[in-house]
Amino acid sequence: MAFVWTGLVTLFALFVYFWTIGQVSRARGKHGIAPPSVDGPPDFQRVLRVQTNTTEQLVLFLPALWLAANVWGDHTAALIGVVWPIGRVLYAVGYYAEAKKRTTGFSLSIFATLVLLVGSLIGLVRSLLGI
Repeated sequence: MAFVWTGLVTLFALFVYFWTIGQVSRARGKHGIAPPSVDGPPDFQRVLRVQTNTTEQLVLFLPALWLAANVWGDHTAALIGVVWPIGRVLYAVGYYAEAKKRTTGFSLSIFATLVLLVGSLIGLVRSLLGI
């Protein structure tokens, strides 16, 4: 089976995303905020923002991960890619506590995505040029 490690990182990322969805549901119950409302106290707003930002980032991360796996191989893509879900957990935990504490996790996850994107671009260009 090809791309086992990349597949596992994908599942890890999706489970982290699923966890953020659950956190929003929990926060809605805690604060008495019925869907579709997105208004609430700052504690709720931070939890909702984590889930929303994770959605936004997931759209970039997953294609970048799989492009990198195709260009650089399963192990390399997975090794770089596993930083993303770890970063998202750190982002969430930090942001849940206080907005100022989200930076490290955000930086880790966006850096992983950027490395995967740039690495994929370099690999594809090299392939086109026959290098």
